[in-house]
Amino acid sequence: MKKIISIAGLLVLITLSYAQNIQSKSSDLIDPTLNERQNQFLNDEAEALLLQANRVLTNYPPGWPEPINRRSALLLLDGVFHDVYAPHRPAVQSFLKSRIKKAVNEIEQTEILNGARIWKLYNHGLIIRTRSLTIGFDLVSGKSANIEGFSVEIDDINRLINQCDVLFISHLHKDHAEESIAQFFINQGKPVVAPPGVWKDKPIYTQITHLKRVSNIIQPLSVKNGQEELKVIVYPGHQGENTENNVYLVITPEGLSFSQMGDQYNHDDFEWIDEVKNNYVVDILMPNCWTEDIARVAKGFNPAIIITGHENEMGHTIDHREPYWLSYQRKGILNSPEGNNDPGYDCPLILMTWGESYYYKKENYLK
Repeated sequence: MKKIISIAGLLVLITLSYAQNIQSKSSDLIDPTLNERQNQFLNDEAEALLLQANRVLTNYPPGWPEPINRRSALLLLDGVFHDVYAPHRPAVQSFLKSRIKKAVNEIEQTEILNGARIWKLYNHGLIIRTRSLTIGFDLVSGKSANIEGFSVEIDDINRLINQCDVLFISHLHKDHAEESIAQFFINQGKPVVAPPGVWKDKPIYTQITHLKRVSNIIQPLSVKNGQEELKVIVYPGHQGENTENNVYLVITPEGLSFSQMGDQYNHDDFEWIDEVKNNYVVDILMPNCWTEDIARVAKGFNPAIIITGHENEMGHTIDHREPYWLSYQRKGILNSPEGNNDPGYDCPLILMTWGESYYYKKENYLK
């Protein structure tokens, strides 16, 4: 009888051990609903598709009119990035890191004599370099995705900060603001401009520059230890009803003007959006791609070109990882499958992915 119990107990232990081993293996899989072979297949597929997209994007850089080959590559990225587990996949992580590293190398080696070069980094992060200075908007590493291995390497973030003279933060959300990055700017004596509610309960708050959120009022901002001065208008934007979202219009010493809109989405704000063009000439408008009625926004700012941001933010669920195809639809280039087509807008759309850049020369866009 004891032998029977002993054998039964041993079988139970073996069964429990096997079950625990299966559970452990399942939890280690990127997509736990698939087996190891299926997950590896999707890893390999992501690597192959991203390699091809990268080749096409390298051969067909951002421009207007946009080459059709380039458009196909961006749509290919949508297919890869809308896998629920995309940010976990090694090829996607490598794609982000390699393209940001490429941008860092370019920024360090780029001198501007006329016009401006604009680099699109992760999410709505942008760096703009003119002859006199370098401006950063909403620079983040990708920690908002909350996935180990996905964010940009800290060394490359530090190199980006070293190249910039000022940082503008639109609002507090983690895909637009990282306290550690802001602190690095401040430690280097570089101004960080943000809305009044950003990190208000933390020591960094008193070190941040809080410009007034008032339409059409130019406020001076000293940069490069007083060697240069920016003219800044801070439009009182919002995301939804309650989140203060600064919409900056920054005018450089050369007279170039750049507006980054953060996560602007509030119908009441069209009261000032509709009037921007009546007060200022805007060279480059950088809205969030999902902003309310982008055609009306474009009409209100009347910029020379538009560079959208916020496509494929990996911390979002797939229905809110705004795809490139949606930006094309809202421009009026692609038709909606439902037939509810957006009216589109006239000014050029320069659509970029992580790490790409575009050279803007004002005289090429005189109206």
